Amino acid sequence: QVQIAESGGGLVQAGGSLRLSCSASGSIFAVYQMGWYRQAPGQQRELVAIIDRGDFVRYSDAVKGRFTISRDDNWRKAYLQMNKVQPEDTAIYYCNVKHRLGDNEYTHWGRGTQVTVSS
Repeated sequence: QVQIAESGGGLVQAGGSLRLSCSASGSIFAVYQMGWYRQAPGQQRELVAIIDRGDFVRYSDAVKGRFTISRDDNWRKAYLQMNKVQPEDTAIYYCNVKHRLGDNEYTHWGRGTQVTVSS
């Protein structure tokens, strides 16, 4: 069983900062990607940032230059540093972890953490 847990969400004023954390535990092996996605009310879930083996990172255009994704050496924790947040960053933020076991690939999601940015 795999558990993905996000933390660090909350209410922040526009222009402020927030740091989200993701913790992966359980039967999880050979992680090859960790990422953050978000879903605003009435919108589809969208990619925010991902980090792959080799530390290749990709950001959505909406957050590039403001958000930074990082992870720990064991590929069990991921972080999202959010700077200069804007009201349009308001959403539920989900952590996503992809790993391999043998020839199979698996994707796991956390339950999300709410981020609300006030203007």
